[in-house]
Amino acid sequence: MSNRPEINHSACGKSSQSNPSPCGAGTRACRVEIHLDAKCRHECRHGRLKPAPRRSQSPSCAVLKWAFLPDNDNLRVVLVATRNPLNIGAAARAMSNFGFLRLRVVNPYDVAFREARSAVGAAELLRNAEEYRSVAEAVADCSLVVGTTALGHRELQHPLRRLEYGGRLIRGRLASGTVALLFGSEKFGLSNDDMSHCDWLMRIPTREAHESMNLGQAVAVCLYELVRDTRAAAREPARIAAAPAADVERFTDMLLDLLRESGYVKARTAESTERKVRRLVRRLNLPARDAEVWLGILRQIRWKLGR
Repeated sequence: MSNRPEINHSACGKSSQSNPSPCGAGTRACRVEIHLDAKCRHECRHGRLKPAPRRSQSPSCAVLKWAFLPDNDNLRVVLVATRNPLNIGAAARAMSNFGFLRLRVVNPYDVAFREARSAVGAAELLRNAEEYRSVAEAVADCSLVVGTTALGHRELQHPLRRLEYGGRLIRGRLASGTVALLFGSEKFGLSNDDMSHCDWLMRIPTREAHESMNLGQAVAVCLYELVRDTRAAAREPARIAAAPAADVERFTDMLLDLLRESGYVKARTAESTERKVRRLVRRLNLPARDAEVWLGILRQIRWKLGR
């Protein structure tokens, strides 16, 4: 297999270079430059990506960089005996949001689930969903099977892990094998027979008085935990350039002029008030891009006051 993504420009005919990060099992991410031409279809060999076409804002194609974890393709989201097709659509949408494209359904209550309007942006994922008659068939090719549960009052015969810990275990297994993540019906969850096919169970830590979650929400929360970058919170946000001292001084002087004109600055306490205002302005840490806006606002106020 080539270690560069396949990009099909059969419709728009434009050439594109893929990002230097190759698409291969040994890499964490496949980054592909995708043209957003209305008729241009693009596919990544490893992740089998087919983004929905969007209209370009200009005659030439805009460029979108999208990151995809190759390990995501090893996860099978399995919905068991789901009653409401809208919930299947919502689950498909959540899967598409987080880059998991392999949906399996076991005995869905409504055979028309593939047309669910709730699958916004995930219609193709829903159409490609694999349908099975039993949980055993749906997980036959998986090396790890994890069931989800809201606990309730049932007595469990399986190891139960919280989402945070279970998610970490699943991420580790996705790198080397296929994992099935099971979600039960909206009314009853997974049955004891369904759970008998699981290696262990996982739960989202909800409050005891209201443990059960909507199916689409539960799928979204679990999948977010699988893609969550634990290092992201430690990264410093991008720094915004601070306004130059000269702009800050202009802003302060103009503000003080208006405060004197309005009567806010009293003659007896003028000196101390001005010091307080200067300190206040410094604490604002005005960004450079905001300084001119504030100066424009104060000029307008001054003009309106007839000065």
